[in-house]
Amino acid sequence: MAVVGLDGGGAPRVLDAADLPDDAPEVPVAIVGGGACGLTAAVFLRERGVECVVLESDAAPRGSTALSSGFVPAPCTRVQRAAGVADDSVDLFLADVQAKAGGRAAPDLALAYASAIGPALDALQERHGLAFELLDGFVYPGHSRGRMHALVERTGLALVLALEARACALGATLLMRSRVRDLFRTEGGVIQGLGFQRPDGCVEFLRCRAVLLACNGFGGNAAMVREHLPELAAAPFVGHVGNDGSALAWGRALGAATADLSGCQGHGSWAVPHGGLVTWALMAEGGVQVNAMGDRFHDERGGYSEAAVAVLAQLGGVAWNVLDARLLALGREFPDFVELELAGAVRPVSGLADAARLIGCDEVRLLAALEGSRVGTPAAVVKVTGALFHTQGGLDVGPDLRVRRLGGGSFANLWAGGGAARGVSGDAVWGYLSGNGLLSAVGGGYVAANSIAKGLG
Repeated sequence: MAVVGLDGGGAPRVLDAADLPDDAPEVPVAIVGGGACGLTAAVFLRERGVECVVLESDAAPRGSTALSSGFVPAPCTRVQRAAGVADDSVDLFLADVQAKAGGRAAPDLALAYASAIGPALDALQERHGLAFELLDGFVYPGHSRGRMHALVERTGLALVLALEARACALGATLLMRSRVRDLFRTEGGVIQGLGFQRPDGCVEFLRCRAVLLACNGFGGNAAMVREHLPELAAAPFVGHVGNDGSALAWGRALGAATADLSGCQGHGSWAVPHGGLVTWALMAEGGVQVNAMGDRFHDERGGYSEAAVAVLAQLGGVAWNVLDARLLALGREFPDFVELELAGAVRPVSGLADAARLIGCDEVRLLAALEGSRVGTPAAVVKVTGALFHTQGGLDVGPDLRVRRLGGGSFANLWAGGGAARGVSGDAVWGYLSGNGLLSAVGGGYVAANSIAKGLG
């Protein structure tokens, strides 16, 4: 590959296509980012015989997916029907997405994802060996049916590892430790190639016929968070460091349209000081959150994203999850919860008085908070805070995931998916429906692959 010495810095840039070295090798599709979106796209591009290169800045493909629970919502899958859920539909799922977003999710994109995610999971299972199962026993807030799918390990890391293995088996090229810095475009806005920095400080180049930006959002860019998400500016960002806003920076330089930049996924149950996600399944099944005074301060059935803001508004920005024996047993079905319990974040208690002592609140106030809830005798408490996981706004895309231009029209050969593109959560933290992140990542990778393959002819 053509190589030059790095001229300093590593900020995203858009350069003139005339500056792309003539001897740079060419690949049909360059995918920027090796998370669930990029790897899903690679799987389905290779299935259709399209060569592609996935460029990932880390030593291994991980992204935000590896930090998630790995739960993907989908209607009408074979797994769902086999589990006895026969009355779900694309329309019902779409209605749930829009109900949570207050009708503010992009209608064409929401329909595209709701329609595509079932076939995508079926194809990954039947043709590519990813053994999904339906999470049973509870329904996540906002979903009118049980439709959360996960691999048996029930972790996002397992999902991204399975996608990586399959993409490689199909012949996709994965370039690790390759941080894309430059996009080269013509005057007409056609992307002709890219430049990426290697660990030794040199920059290499690729020519390409299509580019998919699957490189996360901007949650790790403090300046962008302050600009677009002021209510979560003080929240710890617990997503992947690759969420640096590169896609947004390229888009601005290219003249791309953006949308829903104030949308995001927060989470109101991040264990402190240990760090780690306490599954919201416990709240969905009747768990209660109280503040330092022992008062219940919000309706936990509303969803974990908006709960982040509610928790951060409490004294010290913390809350306590109160669990009984039933909920404790449910938590132990999730590997992340088990790890937190082993680390000491899940603190066993012997009843109401012991729970109040650990929280540091009045026993009578805690009793009042639990009245009318489904929590019985407290068996454990977990100290948590609100956190920012990832953003839900980004480059504006059509239902085929082509990036749209300011003023109308779309770029001829630029697509965006996952965290790089707008999601289907609208423009507020409360619009996030459980699983929307992986819906747009896996569903987006599937849609983008089909669209790109069609565009290449």
